[in-house]
Amino acid sequence: MVPVSTNEKFFSLPDEVFHLNLGCAAIAIYAFLLYRENRKTYRCTPSYKTIGQAIGASNNTVRKHVLELEEAGLISTDRTVVIDASGRKRNGNLRYTI
Repeated sequence: MVPVSTNEKFFSLPDEVFHLNLGCAAIAIYAFLLYRENRKTYRCTPSYKTIGQAIGASNNTVRKHVLELEEAGLISTDRTVVIDASGRKRNGNLRYTI
């Protein structure tokens, strides 16, 4: 067994996620969002690709389960906009509020 350092970053997963009939991918995504959230704003902005790489899922699977988490009331999302080097507006990542 690998010893756990007391200086490691930890987060809690609410018990309710196990009573909402969520699939394992939705729970994994929710856990990843909690891991990535800013503890002061309760927000984070990882891409579908970043989330998918972290949990071993495709972008489409992540998208589907993000909607499931929104419907369950565990998260909300807002679209973001980025301005590229040529000054054009482009869609950014979703901003997740936990």
